Amino acid sequence: MADSKEKSGDNNTEKVADGMSAMKIKQIEDEVASSYLLVDIGANLTNSKYSRDLDSVVERAKDAGVKKIMVTGASVQCSKEALRLTRLYPGMLYSSAGIHPHDAKTWTDDCYDVIKELANNPECVAIGECGLDFNRNFSPQDVQMEVFEKQVQLACEVGKPLFLHERDAHDDMVRILGKFKDRMPPAVLHCFTGTTAQALKYLEMGLYIGLTGFLWKDKSDDGVRSILEKGLIPLDRLLIETDAPFMYPNVRGSKIPADIKQALSDRSLSFLNRYCTFQRNEPCSLPVIVEMIAAYMKRPVEEVAMATTINAIKLFGFS
Repeated sequence: MADSKEKSGDNNTEKVADGMSAMKIKQIEDEVASSYLLVDIGANLTNSKYSRDLDSVVERAKDAGVKKIMVTGASVQCSKEALRLTRLYPGMLYSSAGIHPHDAKTWTDDCYDVIKELANNPECVAIGECGLDFNRNFSPQDVQMEVFEKQVQLACEVGKPLFLHERDAHDDMVRILGKFKDRMPPAVLHCFTGTTAQALKYLEMGLYIGLTGFLWKDKSDDGVRSILEKGLIPLDRLLIETDAPFMYPNVRGSKIPADIKQALSDRSLSFLNRYCTFQRNEPCSLPVIVEMIAAYMKRPVEEVAMATTINAIKLFGFS
C-alpha cells in the first residue's frame, strides 16, 4: 500500500514540476538545519483583520522562518485581491484563485473565465479554495457540487494544483474527483480534520494532506492526532498551513499532552504568544504548528520542516 501511494504521489508531482535536483534539495536541507525554512500553504491575508498592518504581519512571518505564503482566494473578488498582494510582496506571497463552497451560490456564467484569467498569472499557483462543505451548508449542496466540479475542470484545463476544502462531504468529494482521475492535476486537502479512513482514501487518490493548528483541540480516537501518532501520513505527502486569521493553535489548552507542550521551542512560542490570538492568528504561528506535528509523529522537527517545504515547492512550483 505504501509503495503504491508513494508512486502515485510521484506521478502527480511530475505533472507540476520535473523534479528537484539533488543540489537544490541539499541547499534546502542545509538552510533548515540552521533555522526553520517553512512554507505556509494557506493564509487568508485578504481578510480585513490585516488591513492596517499587513507589512508587519509579513515581516513577522519572515522573522519566524516562513519564506513563502500562499494567499487563499475564496471568491472572485478575494482572488483578485490575493493576486494583487503577490505584486506587493514578490517572491514571498503567492495566490490561489477560486470560489469557496460557502460562496458557491455566487457563481455566475462569467466566473469560469475570470478565475481562468487569474490563474494564468505566474503568481497564482493553484485553483481554489474550492470544494464541498455540508457542515454549514451556506450554499445549497447541489450548487456546491456543480460549482466544485466546474473548478476541478478548470484546474485540469490550466494544469494548476487544486486547493481543496471538505467538511462532512467526503463521499461526494471522492466521487467528483474520481471523474477526473486520469487528468486531474495534483491536489491538497487543505486543513484536514477528518478520520483515518478518509485520510487513507485521499492519500490513495494521490492527494497531499494539509494540517493546521486544529491539532490543539483534536482529541478524538480516530482524528488527526491519532493519524500522526500512527505515522499514517507519509512525509512526502504532508503540507502545513496556518489558515490565518483562523485556526489559532492554543498550545496552552488542557487537551495538549505535556510531552507535546515540552517539545515547543521558546522562540516559536514567543511569536505565537506575542502576536497571535483566537481573534487573529498569523503566519508567524507556523513554527509552533510544525513543532506540534513533529512531536506527535515522534520525528525531528527539522526533518518535518524540510519535508513539508520541499513538498510545497514541488506541488506549487515556487521559485
